Amino acid sequence: MGTAILRSSLDTSLLRYRRSKALWLMLLSAPIAARYMISQEEGQGISVTIGNQLPVLTSAVLGVWLGIVVSTLVMPIAYIYLRANTTRRQPWQVEEVTAASRVSIALGRFLADCAILLAVLAMLSFAGLFLGWLMVTGPWNPLHIVGLLWLVAAPTFVVVAAIRILFDAVPMLRGAFGDVLFFIIWMAALVAPSIMSQGPATFGTSMADLGGALTPLVQGAPEGSNAFAIGASSIVPGRMELDVFKGIAAEGYIASRLIWIGIAFAVAALAGLLYRPHRSKARKQRFKWLGKLSLAKLLPAAQPLDSAAPRAAIPLLGLLLTEMRLIASGPLFPLLAVAAALAGLAPDFRHIGSPAGLLLLVFALSAHAGRTEARGLVSLTETTATPSWLRRAVFVAAGTILSVLMALPAIVVSASIYPLTLAVVTGAVASVLAIGLAAMSGSPFVVRLVLIIIWYGYFAG
Repeated sequence: MGTAILRSSLDTSLLRYRRSKALWLMLLSAPIAARYMISQEEGQGISVTIGNQLPVLTSAVLGVWLGIVVSTLVMPIAYIYLRANTTRRQPWQVEEVTAASRVSIALGRFLADCAILLAVLAMLSFAGLFLGWLMVTGPWNPLHIVGLLWLVAAPTFVVVAAIRILFDAVPMLRGAFGDVLFFIIWMAALVAPSIMSQGPATFGTSMADLGGALTPLVQGAPEGSNAFAIGASSIVPGRMELDVFKGIAAEGYIASRLIWIGIAFAVAALAGLLYRPHRSKARKQRFKWLGKLSLAKLLPAAQPLDSAAPRAAIPLLGLLLTEMRLIASGPLFPLLAVAAALAGLAPDFRHIGSPAGLLLLVFALSAHAGRTEARGLVSLTETTATPSWLRRAVFVAAGTILSVLMALPAIVVSASIYPLTLAVVTGAVASVLAIGLAAMSGSPFVVRLVLIIIWYGYFAG
């Protein structure tokens, strides 16, 4: 019975995936993306450097290079797809009243997610073989390219699939809190191995390397090497010899990759045990006492007995003010905006005040953009006299103005145009990305996670 439920869950999920246009687009774009994962020139893509020097690009290095990029930078993209794709909506009203094993259902969906992510990895493998045929130094070895790519990246993808299943099982993690928690897990997966790699290779350091990216790089580099970098970095002339197989043979590395796969299966099974049904209930009003401070209170309430409202003298100004109020309508927004504005009084506005205000805007913009670009609401608003492009342009203007307002104390105290310029640029870029991603996805989830990742890059840059 349990096996039949697992197969049914797997087959149903795969069938829904096959109907997803986004899946085929992702599979087709994977080979194109592979070209930009291998950069031998500064600014041309993603580079992996040791002491600001590129490694000699052998077949083994190419395989590990692709695996490193996938397991570090593509990890959040895989999570976004799993959470926002066609299987995001589940028929829980039917499933949760059946006697089927939740563990079997969870494992079936987990295997389907794994199959989809590993299909993307297979497409990257074909692209890697072609790139290797064109680019590698020395003999072209397909086994080294594909085998090392899968050794580094496949366990990471399997773990991402397990995290998605676990988050869908726990009510608290089904929404924004789960997205933020994944962001923290991703950051920890990047930072923890960097800290632990300072000492000799041990089984513990290999296990700490969830992405499997740093151990082959650090342990395979020549003695005394430092300044390991993944992403966009400055490149100096010369090539660094990287002994990939020495890094792969580091104590506990291969075993740790297999153990992470086992942990992923255990987490998926645990998700079935922890699964809690959906409940339709009235939403509790948290922070009710702060509701009086919300800018939403400034919106006029509808009065059924009133006559029809007259035509606005300046419709565009009214639309702008309404968008600003709706973006800032959260009960905590006024207090947090004041805190962000005060943070701007710190001497380093670029690294303190600006990121503080931008982080608040990320959550406010993603929430409102997700509401306004919901599929059903877009169909309704398209019947109004205001064109969609104009409404979206006003949304961008409203987000930019709110960014400038939070930067006003820094602008006044510093008597400089720099905080103003930074506030305008960051606010406008965040607003454009928010409304653009919401229009494409129809969901605040994708907007929020992408903007958080970009915010981290801005904050750490």
